[in-house]
Amino acid sequence: MKMARVILFTGKIDAMSAFYGDILGLKQVTAEKGWREFAAGGARIALHSGPSSPGRKGPKIVFHAKNVAALREKLVARGASFGKVRQGDVFCLCDGKDPDGNPIQLSDR
Repeated sequence: MKMARVILFTGKIDAMSAFYGDILGLKQVTAEKGWREFAAGGARIALHSGPSSPGRKGPKIVFHAKNVAALREKLVARGASFGKVRQGDVFCLCDGKDPDGNPIQLSDR
């Protein structure tokens, strides 16, 4: 398993995109409505439209999985806590939480 991205929720997606792209100099690799990703070495930083709440709602750590359902099954058998697998038109994902309640996700995106 490898980390794919860290998602930051933001109500200022244009300002945040300018910061990570123009100021920090990260290459923007995805531009969708309400979603932007920047290459950041071995993982990506993703900006997701939504309310920002630093200190109350941490970033979401996303792990890449070729087969989300199979990896979810394997991790749940080890004691991990994950919800249902959700298959979209473009990608498949499954949300969970670590023992402290921090959000984590499995995604084939």
